[in-house]
Amino acid sequence: MTQGNEIAGTEKRSDRTKAEILRAARARFAAQGYERTTIRAVAADADIDASMVMRYFGNKEQLFNATLAIDLHLPDLTAVAVDELARVLVRHFLHRWESDPAQDALLMLLRSAVTNERAAARTHEIFAAQVAPALAAALGPEPTQRRAALVASQLLGLGLTRYLLRIPAVTALTPDDIEDALTPAIRATLAPK
Repeated sequence: MTQGNEIAGTEKRSDRTKAEILRAARARFAAQGYERTTIRAVAADADIDASMVMRYFGNKEQLFNATLAIDLHLPDLTAVAVDELARVLVRHFLHRWESDPAQDALLMLLRSAVTNERAAARTHEIFAAQVAPALAAALGPEPTQRRAALVASQLLGLGLTRYLLRIPAVTALTPDDIEDALTPAIRATLAPK
């Protein structure tokens, strides 16, 4: 193996290790929140030594910050009919959370936001930077911040009650049931006042 190939192999291994640490950290932060998560627990979940976590991320706060890079992957809402916006949003978040809630960085952030000011601020930033502009593009600029905040409260409330608190009456519902029940509420929130 040439020196160039050795370096490339080391970089790939390094990237895999970092990805595995981030996966384990997101799962651990989602399950336990910021306060109860430890570097040792993340390292054990990633099946590596704790010193490797420190090598790549420095400390728990820097590791947590690295897990906060969240893209909501919102669809292009300008291509959606106004009366379907609410259903598209509900469906989008349900699909995101139903596919693998343990690995969803947004749920991890939501759990941590309850006890950690940095996580709460990051949650605000994500929704302000991603949901509000997407809704403004689809609906126009008038009180979009207010509507986006209310939509966020409904969607985050769903995430909290279904995937984190696991309230039986909510977890018993099928995704279609939730979509049918929550869509009218979000549609009313999006309606111009």
